[in-house]
This record gives sequence, C-alpha cells and structure tokens, in this order.
Amino acid sequence: MKPKIFIDGREGTTGLQIYDRLAGRADVELLHIEESKRKNAAERKRLINDADLVFLCLPDDAARESVSLIENSKTRVIDASTAHRTQSDWVYGFAELSKHQREEIKKAQRVANPGCHATGIIASAYPLLKLNIMPYDYPLTCMSLTGYSGGGKGMINAYENEKTPDMSAPRMYGLNLEHKHLPEIINVTGLVRLPVFCPIVDDYYSGIATTVMLHNNLLNKKHTAESIRQNLTDYYSGEKFVKVASELGCAMLESNWGAGTDSMELTISGNDNLTIVTARFDNLGKGAAGAAVQNMELMLGLGA
Repeated sequence: MKPKIFIDGREGTTGLQIYDRLAGRADVELLHIEESKRKNAAERKRLINDADLVFLCLPDDAARESVSLIENSKTRVIDASTAHRTQSDWVYGFAELSKHQREEIKKAQRVANPGCHATGIIASAYPLLKLNIMPYDYPLTCMSLTGYSGGGKGMINAYENEKTPDMSAPRMYGLNLEHKHLPEIINVTGLVRLPVFCPIVDDYYSGIATTVMLHNNLLNKKHTAESIRQNLTDYYSGEKFVKVASELGCAMLESNWGAGTDSMELTISGNDNLTIVTARFDNLGKGAAGAAVQNMELMLGLGA
C-alpha cells in the first residue's frame, strides 16, 4: 500500500511547495481536508491519525498542538516550524551532515526540518568543526541574503502588491542579533559562542546566499581558502544535493543561484589569510519544502 501523507497547513508557502512536489507522484497518497473543515480540530485530528506521515507547515504553537493530536505510534511527523528544532527527542532533518544523521532520519518518528538561513550556515560551519579546522569557540560572523518568499505569504504580498520605495533595495533585519534560527545553529553545531548573524532580504522571489567569514589565523593548524575548499569537497563527496564549487570564487556570486531546485552549492573564496564560505540554494527548496520532501523519502524508504 502507498503511504498516506497529510500536509497540515497546506495553504502556507511551504505547504503549497510540498503539495506541488507530491501531487503528481504515484508512490504516495495525499490526504485532503475540505476547505470548510480546514480549522476543524476533529477533522484535522482524524486525518493526522490516518496518515503514515504528516508535514506540519504551521506557526510554532499550532505545530505543537498538531503533535498533541496524535494518538497512535504509526504517524510520523516532519515539522517545518521552529517549534521542535532544538528538542532532544526530535531528529534534525539535515541528512548531509553525516552518515549517522542520515540513518537517524530514516528511522525517526519525529523530524524537525531546518530553517533556511540555518541550513546554509550549518552546511558551511558543521564540517569545519567536525574536521577540527574551526575551534568550537570561534567568534563566527555570518550574513545571509534572501529572496522575499522566505518571509511567507505576508511578505510575498507586500513585495508583489503593496511595495514601498524602501523595498526596492536590500533591507537588513534581525538587528537585535537574536534571529530565531540562532538556537538551532548553536544546538546542531555545538558552537560555544553565539554567532554574529545579519540577514538581508532583497527584491527577488527566491534564492538565498549565506556566508560565514573566517580569519585563517584563528583556525586550528594552518589553513588557507584552498585547503578549506579541498576539505569541504571531500566532506560532501558523493552527495546528491550538496556540492562544492571546483574552484575558489573569484568573480560575482548571484544570490538566486539554484532557484527552483533542491540543490545547494558551497563556494569558498579568499586567500591564505582570510576565507569566506558561501552556501547558495533556493530558500523554498533545500531551505524548506525540498528538504522536507527529502526527509520524507528517507523516512519512507523512497530514495534521497
């Protein structure tokens, strides 16, 4: 029998993206909720418990409520919200971190889908920590440039229908330096210092470029931009969705690289003294819905 899939919160940006990826597939059965019953707790509870796997594409409190509705040991969950990303009884859904992480996702009952900015920062920093290139007390500085679809329906509507003059240029935000993705970055990487992280939203639909910035003399042993590129190439060797550029960055990097795909490319730039690692991917692809479907495939033995 085909596994039954329910998307709780299908009307949101991520939910719609997941639905579009699954609607034409013959190897899963999508469960649908009638529009008139979309906020009916009893109907949602019935569908959640009938499903083999549920995607939660909801605000944090609503996602926690949906989990509380599960009354069986069969229904598995992938939560796209922030609610469970640092919970010890949830598996973090980033398969490329390690072979162990991929195996944990395969057998998990509860998987927390990574945040978009966190995906790029973790993809860059995690291997450097595990390979003993970066010390765990490194004072990490990061920036991230993203398309406006990362802000969900409200921001999409603002940019496309209610645009003000200031929205025609890149806009920094999260200036209290307490962005909601920081706890998962710390939790997953094991960094002991809170990174300085500045996100920026710009006037294009999708695509994200996150950059971590390194002083090579503060790293363990002697490293250059090229040696870091070689190490990251080896670390992600054989991965389907995450690749490392074959040369150091030397020109310009567009932030909407990979839009419409589920791929990520890491570009290492710099010299003997300074290095930056830039992860580029679609914030709705590898940064959200694409990663969620990849986790589903692993959990249900359908590939990925």
